[in-house]
Amino acid sequence: MKKPLPFSVFKRANRPCYVVAFKNPQTGKYLPPISTRQVSESAAIQTAFGWFRDGIPQQNGKTIDIKRYSLREMAKDTDLAPDDVDFIIGELQHRGILKKAVLAGTRQDRDFPDFLINFWDYDNSPYVKEKLRKNHGIHRRYCREQSGAVQKYWAPFFSGKLLGEIRRQDIEAFIEYFETLPQKGKSIPKSAKRKNTIIQAGTIALSWAFNKEMVDRDVTQGITWFSGKAAERQILTPELMQAVFKVEWPDERAKLANMLAMVSGMRAGEIQGLRVQDLGKDCLYVRHSWNRQDGLKTTKTNESRVAEVPFPGLMRELLTLAVHNPHRQSMDGYVFWAEQKADKPMEQAIFNRTLREALVRTGMSEKSAKVYTFHGWRHYFTSYMRERVNEKLLKQQTGHKTLDMLDHYSGHRLVGDREKIREAQIETFGNLLPEQPTEPLIGRGSPPDRSGAVMEA
Repeated sequence: MKKPLPFSVFKRANRPCYVVAFKNPQTGKYLPPISTRQVSESAAIQTAFGWFRDGIPQQNGKTIDIKRYSLREMAKDTDLAPDDVDFIIGELQHRGILKKAVLAGTRQDRDFPDFLINFWDYDNSPYVKEKLRKNHGIHRRYCREQSGAVQKYWAPFFSGKLLGEIRRQDIEAFIEYFETLPQKGKSIPKSAKRKNTIIQAGTIALSWAFNKEMVDRDVTQGITWFSGKAAERQILTPELMQAVFKVEWPDERAKLANMLAMVSGMRAGEIQGLRVQDLGKDCLYVRHSWNRQDGLKTTKTNESRVAEVPFPGLMRELLTLAVHNPHRQSMDGYVFWAEQKADKPMEQAIFNRTLREALVRTGMSEKSAKVYTFHGWRHYFTSYMRERVNEKLLKQQTGHKTLDMLDHYSGHRLVGDREKIREAQIETFGNLLPEQPTEPLIGRGSPPDRSGAVMEA
């Protein structure tokens, strides 16, 4: 019995050339016909045998064998279910042919820069909403800074990329890219801290997307972060500190804020956020912080604390300043009030500017004065108190909360803790503070109308 041909050659109506329809070797069904460009049946059969043996010619000049040709035709005609697609993709990845594929309509099918921008949108971000719902500290200023890094660095580099396309090598390439970008026309090396902050603007979002099963792998694992010693914060010597508080300051409120930061270690935003209700007899209740983006918010660590101020003269000055609030506010009024608006405290920039102006009045050059900042008082306080009290007490006073220090102390105060920190403060700073005048610094001259004040100094 004659073996049947693996193809069928025939001529279509009104067509001069014969076509060949090959059999699918897997199913035995005929595949769509292909023109042999032959006008005689014998020549067409001969051509078909040649194609069956050597491969079917393609437009790119290459040939494809019958098995592969059958596979392609099946792929064209088959209705693929999602699990079929996943199987095919998985098989291609297993063979090393395909690294990544993003399926249309999935959560991975999203513009990556848009995803990052929305991720750091404080009002709309699901990440921020989750943080706030679980009482984690996250503030507008932080999100705004991260969003700025996304728009300046991540978005230009990943333009046109989908969330599901991002691989580990893409992150490494990005780090090399932004590291060499010029700033303001010059190639200025960024600090290790700044470099890591830029990287985190994207990696935090990618890690979160993995945890939410939006992507199938965490491409941020194993990234080598930049290291380097941060620029050392300059602090004044005790002699310079005494001199700066003896000269006349352009704003006595700012002088008082600088003095308070020196003896308490409080952050600038915490001092701005002090309200009348936060004034104790000989301590401050640090419940809030202030910045221009968030307004009055929780502290940086999202926790309240008591800051000891065992200096009666300084506490009297704070009370007097609160009484002279020109906006006639009650217990919610700011201690360090702004002159023009009742709903905000004085600007942090005034704390810095007046400190430098006072330093110049001691004889320091303007250039030298620029290296000192208000935040330097926090370093000043910590440096001089470090040898006098243990880390537990120091952290209770300053509100530091770093991972390496958390292992060393409990957050509960023990009997005698308060006395220890106060004694150390008085011993360290008592002789350095300027003598308190009989008449308070705040309120000299003609004070504002205090008919709305809630207390008298």
